[in-house]
Amino acid sequence: MNKSASQISSASMISELTKIAIISALYVIVTISLAPISFGAIQFRLSEMFNFLALYHKRYVIAVTSGVIIANFMSPTWFLDVPIGSISTFLALIFCRYVTKRIKNDIFKICITAIIFAVSMFTVAAQLTILFDLPFFYSWLTVGIGELLSMTVGGIVIYWLAKRINFTK
Repeated sequence: MNKSASQISSASMISELTKIAIISALYVIVTISLAPISFGAIQFRLSEMFNFLALYHKRYVIAVTSGVIIANFMSPTWFLDVPIGSISTFLALIFCRYVTKRIKNDIFKICITAIIFAVSMFTVAAQLTILFDLPFFYSWLTVGIGELLSMTVGGIVIYWLAKRINFTK
């Protein structure tokens, strides 16, 4: 039985949307289940490991960004965290894909991505400064270190999974 082009296209679209939805949901579940350490001036958001998936396929930029949007509605500072955190994540993911696109070594890609995300935590530090009058550079340091630690743990997990699962398909 031959499949028409529209059936193949529909099946492909459904597959893409399913993969996006699964990663988005996983981001939300991990963030919310670890909520006490996912938000604030000192945070360890383990769900940030999903940022590395964007290095394997562009669909994960949308998946992670939508996960961040949904998860950030649970933040005590959601009214700033949703727009700023979401835009920051989207831009950082695009930037990481651009910076690492010619790099073949996955470990090096993961290291660069972790550093970029740790540095991008100035957006969270700015929110904490605006809302709670916390010192900007100290907040950037604490949130950045938390991000680097969570990205390091997440990088190990995603690297290991990428050896067993083809995230490019």
